[in-house]
Amino acid sequence: MSSSTLQDAPSPGHKPGDGAPSRRGGRTAGAWSGWTLVRKTVAVLLGLAFVFPFYWTFVISTARPGGFYRFPPQLIPSWNWSNWARAWDEAPWVRFFLNTLFIASATVLLCLVTSVLAGFAFGVLRFRGRNFLMLLVLSVLMMPGTVLIIPDYVLATDIHWVDTYWIQIVPWGASVFGVFLVRQFFVTMPQEILDAASVDGAGRLRVLWHIGVPAVRPALALIAINVFMASWNSFLWPEIMTNTTDVQPVEVGLSAFSSDVGTDIPGLAAAATFTTLPLIVFFLLLQRHFIRGALSAAGSVK
Repeated sequence: MSSSTLQDAPSPGHKPGDGAPSRRGGRTAGAWSGWTLVRKTVAVLLGLAFVFPFYWTFVISTARPGGFYRFPPQLIPSWNWSNWARAWDEAPWVRFFLNTLFIASATVLLCLVTSVLAGFAFGVLRFRGRNFLMLLVLSVLMMPGTVLIIPDYVLATDIHWVDTYWIQIVPWGASVFGVFLVRQFFVTMPQEILDAASVDGAGRLRVLWHIGVPAVRPALALIAINVFMASWNSFLWPEIMTNTTDVQPVEVGLSAFSSDVGTDIPGLAAAATFTTLPLIVFFLLLQRHFIRGALSAAGSVK
């Protein structure tokens, strides 16, 4: 055997394809790298699209007199804090913040209780007409809320709830989304666990509290965050149902900047900014629970 043949022979541990990068593998890796870059770019653009309105509101809130009507618009803040001082003196914001915090917290608490009880009933208990009743509850989502404003106002007037905390809490104390989400969590729970607890002598409420509630905790976190944010941003309902600042939330306070002669846009932008900041901080602090609850909900709702 010649020396050239010995040199060309592969070594015993050599595998085909070793020592040289695969052209096919190189193309695949390059394609994945390009796709990752595209996805990150799209994510950044979407993030900027969501952040820009709040940034633009902040820029308007710090604009100098007449700066809002300037063209082309100024995209850099002028750091004129007189609009913020004027906006803060325009309304009793401390009272508004306290009202909003109380209304949102009470609504969240009531909504969690009703969601757990109804979700447990629809997901665990066996009774005739259960699926029909669940469909009836879901059908509420097809009813536009504005259609019921006048009948609701008449009812609130008859029971003397107008201009009270009750009218801002009780009607929103049950969430169809919350009931459906908790019900889906209970449906996916192994029935053997609940049967074992019943055999051990645990009643319905004990099974719910010691087994059901810990199992649906991610769903409850998601419901609480959504309900709190919705209650904080509520405007139309309290605007119609309340008359005095003693019970009104922050969103209604923003209407103080609009009058018959026009709208104080820089002042309104300043008020909108400092009333939205607590909600942004709230979401950033609890975004981990929000994402965990959303992922768990995606696995339970099939």
